[in-house]
Amino acid sequence: MEQKFNVEEFDKITEKPAHEKNGWLMLFVIILIGACGIALIALGSIFANEYDPLIALAFAGGVILVINFFMVSGFKLLQPNEAYVLTLFGKYYGTLKRDGFFWVNPFCSSVNPARSTAAGFARKISLKAMTLNNDKQKVNDEEGNPIEISVVVIWRITNTARAVFNVENYMAYLSTQCDAAIRQVARQYPYDVSTNGDETSLRGSSQEIAAVLREELQQRTTMAGIEILEARISHLAYAPEIAAAMLQRQQASAIIAARQKIVEGAVSMVQMALNKLSEEEIVELDDERKAQMVSNLLVVLCGNRDAQPVVGTGSIY
Repeated sequence: MEQKFNVEEFDKITEKPAHEKNGWLMLFVIILIGACGIALIALGSIFANEYDPLIALAFAGGVILVINFFMVSGFKLLQPNEAYVLTLFGKYYGTLKRDGFFWVNPFCSSVNPARSTAAGFARKISLKAMTLNNDKQKVNDEEGNPIEISVVVIWRITNTARAVFNVENYMAYLSTQCDAAIRQVARQYPYDVSTNGDETSLRGSSQEIAAVLREELQQRTTMAGIEILEARISHLAYAPEIAAAMLQRQQASAIIAARQKIVEGAVSMVQMALNKLSEEEIVELDDERKAQMVSNLLVVLCGNRDAQPVVGTGSIY
């Protein structure tokens, strides 16, 4: 039987603060305990020959120093916008997010699978705003045209427990979901303004597309404890195999639009000329002469090259 992906199971993991103590206070305590251990060892070594039971003091002092040395591993230093996710014997112990110098249970281990070293010791988790710039990928727009697109995503971690325990590697997870979101959004809109009158396009509606892309990506990354601050298209172009053809189409559209403007302007200028001639009573033209004048003016105004005037010396009738 097919099992469906249940997001609610991942939402059960909630972030909780770790139990910590003031680091400076514990440093003083550890130094004091270490001094006591050294004193016991010295006392036991000096009087061991005279009083055999005092050998136990030296042994106790050694044990205290060993325990004291182990307690030093519990110190944690955090700068602003950094965190430790701590586990104790495999269970989630809590998250240390406040900046400062602290001491926690030395049996706790910090976990960060996205930034673990070769030795296996995890590092701090950054809570700062970070940037993800995925490589260009080839997708199809709404009209099926292959395009190349890439986005820049600004994000940060808001729930450290989900980022560590819900996904294997939150940085790789974000990158994969970013690719999927790009494909989902790109196939919903055309590259440029489509012929059916839809004004929303990938190239011309950057603000609208950015909002849709951010919302799509946020839905995919909430379970990983990630907040998407901004997502914008950083590169957008036709695929190389159709770039030349699409460029010719764009040029043809531009030429047609320019010609329409030229014709509209030429017609208004011809109408203005005829009205002026009639109002000023400079010359009386019949319909045939008006048609010839209109034709000549349109040729001059709409032509690609400069007109070559022909001077007539005879009568117009």
